[in-house]
Amino acid sequence: MMQRESALREAGTVGVRPPADTAAGADAGAVALVGGMQAAAELGLSRSEFARAVQLGIVRAGPAASGGSARYARAELERVAASACLAAGDGPRTLRERVRAVAGADAGAQLLGIGPSRFTRLARCGHLVPVGYRINRYRAVVWLYLAAELEEFAEREPAMLRGAASPADRALTAARADLRPRKWRARHVGLLLGRTADPWERAAVLASVLPEEELWEAVPDPAERIVLAGLAPPPPYGHPQAPAAAAVALRLLTAEAEEFPWYRAGLEFALTGARAQSKSTGDRGPT
Repeated sequence: MMQRESALREAGTVGVRPPADTAAGADAGAVALVGGMQAAAELGLSRSEFARAVQLGIVRAGPAASGGSARYARAELERVAASACLAAGDGPRTLRERVRAVAGADAGAQLLGIGPSRFTRLARCGHLVPVGYRINRYRAVVWLYLAAELEEFAEREPAMLRGAASPADRALTAARADLRPRKWRARHVGLLLGRTADPWERAAVLASVLPEEELWEAVPDPAERIVLAGLAPPPPYGHPQAPAAAAVALRLLTAEAEEFPWYRAGLEFALTGARAQSKSTGDRGPT
């Protein structure tokens, strides 16, 4: 919320929503909130497992702290734990299985009982969608896959684990296509959009994957671009800090030319709703 208000003031916007009344503030203060590390410990998850649970929408974040760090309502943690226990009577293990990921083709192939080259082909042709990435010390992308999704794929498509590739896959392979970055971006954007109904925040998610020149063409108003930049989502968990590795990861966060029409159409739709909201309420974005 503070980030949004700061962006709106910088853009010269009007009518930031007034503070809640005293009673509402008291109620908010009464909500028990804990930080991410404590929330992960209470759910029996590692830091990376908890981050993936949040990413996948299994755990919903509460109001952020004054410094911007995420906080989680104890009631939400109790809901997640109760749901897991009802599912199998072993909450931490069950929850951990939902977020368990394997890194790279070797680990994924071992899980599916196939060779790494077949796994790589299935992934490059878009049949296996990554849930995340790492940049190794050689600045190469190591894709992460949800173990549960790989197992579901094996049950659903056993024929694809053996025999010759389909004509479509052979054509993609011959063209040296790699759909992993595009598939991951679509998943990443979809998960971010699923966390908010605010039209300005949704527009910021879609704007964040467009390269600068494409964004300037799609959003010619500099005041709107300031708002969108202020609301842009942070990089996903595990995004590298070292400049050289971060530059490699940044390419994964940026759409390619074939994707521009889809993201621009979504951005235009979100901005239409955002502008209409600003005109009616005056509490978001330029008017």
